[in-house]
Amino acid sequence: VQSSRSRGARGGDDGENDDAHGISDEEIRRLVRSHSVLLLQCEIPEAVNLRLAEAAKFEGDPSAMVPVLHDAGGEDRVMSEELLRRVDFLIPNESELERLAASYPSLADDRGGDDAAAEISEAWHRRRRIQQRLGPSLDLESILRSVRILQRRGANHVLVTLGSRGSLLALKPPTPARPPRLVYQPALPLPPGRTALDETGAGDCYRAGFAVALLEHGHCRKGEGDGDGTEDATMLRRCMKFASAAGALAVTKRGAVPSIPSREEVEEFLSWVEGEGRDGIFDDGDENVPSEEVSSHGVAAPAAVSSSQMEAIPRGGTGDDADAANDQSQSANTDKDHDDDFPFLFGSRLNSMKDRLDLLDPSQSPPSTPRDYVLRQSQIRGLGCIDFNYPQHFSPRHWTPQEAKQTLDRLGLRAGAVCLRYPPEFARGAMNHPDPSARRAAIELTKRAADVAEILGAEEVVVWSAYDGYDYPFQVDYREKWTQLVDAFRECCDAHPDIRWSLEFKPTDENTRFFTVPSTGAAMMLVKEIDRPNMGLTLDMGHMLMAGENPAQSIAMVGDKLFGIQLNDGYTRLAAEDGMMFGSIHPSMALEAMYQLRRIGFKGHFYFDTFPQRTDPVKEAEYNIRRVKEFWRAVEKMDENELENVAREHDALGALKLVDDALRR
Repeated sequence: VQSSRSRGARGGDDGENDDAHGISDEEIRRLVRSHSVLLLQCEIPEAVNLRLAEAAKFEGDPSAMVPVLHDAGGEDRVMSEELLRRVDFLIPNESELERLAASYPSLADDRGGDDAAAEISEAWHRRRRIQQRLGPSLDLESILRSVRILQRRGANHVLVTLGSRGSLLALKPPTPARPPRLVYQPALPLPPGRTALDETGAGDCYRAGFAVALLEHGHCRKGEGDGDGTEDATMLRRCMKFASAAGALAVTKRGAVPSIPSREEVEEFLSWVEGEGRDGIFDDGDENVPSEEVSSHGVAAPAAVSSSQMEAIPRGGTGDDADAANDQSQSANTDKDHDDDFPFLFGSRLNSMKDRLDLLDPSQSPPSTPRDYVLRQSQIRGLGCIDFNYPQHFSPRHWTPQEAKQTLDRLGLRAGAVCLRYPPEFARGAMNHPDPSARRAAIELTKRAADVAEILGAEEVVVWSAYDGYDYPFQVDYREKWTQLVDAFRECCDAHPDIRWSLEFKPTDENTRFFTVPSTGAAMMLVKEIDRPNMGLTLDMGHMLMAGENPAQSIAMVGDKLFGIQLNDGYTRLAAEDGMMFGSIHPSMALEAMYQLRRIGFKGHFYFDTFPQRTDPVKEAEYNIRRVKEFWRAVEKMDENELENVAREHDALGALKLVDDALRR
């Protein structure tokens, strides 16, 4: 092919050039047109790549055009502008992008003076949340500048692979004056049981996966895009996710060829990813959408809440930090359902923000990252704090604790607590794992949760393990498991004396039929044996009901060792944790729980551990907040003398009358 690449040196009809030692243009066209996609790379000589790309884009037969993808890796060389124009998707990694952009002589409009700088700055501000997702070690502005240089020289779409941080697609803008539309795909998490072994060939699998998906989803040729000359962004998002799945699976096997995943493996992996809600694609969408209305995932904030409106969302009480400034706001606030003078902050289950995605703007991608969940939860009137799961809600792909803290500060929220959610590798136990090395790993993970809490400004770490327990008689040594918990919690308490550590007990679960600590009484015995001032309990209403307990009695037993309370309700069927709205099933128990919380001088925050799968999670949380305040006000109005008389006489009818009167007010 290369030997016949001397266009104009010896011509034939239609510009064809034959060579005694080469291949004719017609033969090349037939070769290229017999395939569905053309993948080029820099190991192939530039002249060969150009001639193949020309054959794919032969203007005499537009319907037969073949999409061209070009891997920018390999030989370090300048790519001609003639070739750039004929490549549909240029695919460099970050360093290749920078090197390729730097290889061209400067043009007057590469930096473009003040106007171009302002344009790039504007694009940067619109996409600052992509930068937050990329993390501080990658500079989106620098990437955009390099993309600009290439697209001003004829490059079409630039797909930048970013390794463990995913990939970023910059669609060619319809005019040079506009910045490119961006689609960001985070790296996908590896499926359970898979680990990264060898990155060889992962990039090739990504590009091959993108090419396959591009063909199967219908490649939009020039003029068939979104109406502004770009490709169908929805289709390209699907292609990037498919490519990411192929690239992720490739690192789980050793060797370039053996690591290539099968179609079945990719589809199975994608089913798992989508089921877990971890695909996390961001499309910055219409360039005219204000940045304040777009989340890190392109999700429009409900009701298009601006920054100034965000400040006006009531955040509930201020807890122990009430001061004169808050007293002033109390007198000015007349909304009793969302007043700021309530003495407690409210938090709600962050993962419930995955529910009822059908209520969101269908033109936007649904929330799928912790940042997205926080942004959606921030719309809840009266919500003042966020409880995070660790490590579930933190990973380099999503954000760092420092970035989470910045987001909370911007939204006017606080971190309530960090809650341990041990990953599946601890399925045989966390602090109770039979392998000492695994127990050590669980303890270190638990202590890292305290590090995260300190960064977030939270004072409490809640430990609930789905795995510390057993299923059958004789399966474990009960006293040994108990001692392991005592020793582990002592170590955590001593390592972080300024953190309040609390155990959240649960009697049973689908993962563990009998927990090592199955009741409030057992939990208090554990706390007493640990014997640390910063060790206490978090009580969950549903867990207490599952254990056959009266929540108010359990709260009274725990007293000042109650560090946290999780509010919900349930039907108390065998081993069922319903996560219903607070006070919806057992209003009299909910009322007495509020009474006992007030009586013991509870100093934590109220957290709703509910499961609104079929209900608007924002409105459900607002209902819970109103409900708690109603119960709290009812308790405040109860006659202490009547309460004492009823308790002294064990007066059942008198107790029921007190409840009826309180709830009727």
